[in-house]
Amino acid sequence: MSKAPDLAKRLLVGRALRSTQLHEQLLPKRLALPIFASDPLSSVAYAPQELLMMLAVAGVSFYTYGPWVAVAIVVLMAVVVASYRQNVHAYPSGGGDYEVAGTNLGPNAGLTVASALIVDYVLTVAVSVSSGVENIGSAIPWIGEHQVFVALAIIALLTVINLRGVRESGRAFAFPTYAFVFGVLGMIVFGLFRLGVLGHELRAPTADLDIHAEQTDLAGFAVLFLLLRAFS
Repeated sequence: MSKAPDLAKRLLVGRALRSTQLHEQLLPKRLALPIFASDPLSSVAYAPQELLMMLAVAGVSFYTYGPWVAVAIVVLMAVVVASYRQNVHAYPSGGGDYEVAGTNLGPNAGLTVASALIVDYVLTVAVSVSSGVENIGSAIPWIGEHQVFVALAIIALLTVINLRGVRESGRAFAFPTYAFVFGVLGMIVFGLFRLGVLGHELRAPTADLDIHAEQTDLAGFAVLFLLLRAFS
């Protein structure tokens, strides 16, 4: 009977790896991208929608702030990329923020950073999966009626795939990640082609809907707070 749980565990997450086998988990860049860049890529899927929804609180006129908020986000991402590149070169062992804080500020700082990262990843998974299920549910009624169950099932599946190891999870996530990236780029190119070559008027199906502002007397700090909320 004791072998049954071990067999099930081996079927789900694979054989246990020794520390001396860690070098076998090294990934080429084409497979490292899907597994390590999933956080910012998932944000691309729902961030524009959330940005516009927040600005809509003050009415459609606040959409004019959208591009400026987007520029601020691009600048922030550029800073993050530059910082990560420096970390990788300075700490090639792969400890990330935990190693940087622990080495320079002590073990307590390292544990604090690690705790913050765990909270960040939990929230990222919750928001990303919820957004994805909500979008799929708009096209498939059954999923829309059982969003919580489907979201929990997806999280369980992602957990099992990640527990199988970095190399296998990188292979599993490679196709959907690259399909998403090329899908977004293709959508942008197709939109520019319709706009610049065919001369079509790009008009959303909801363009004729009226947006009624929930707040019409925003001024000063209220406007600043709204913009910061949209940025976040």
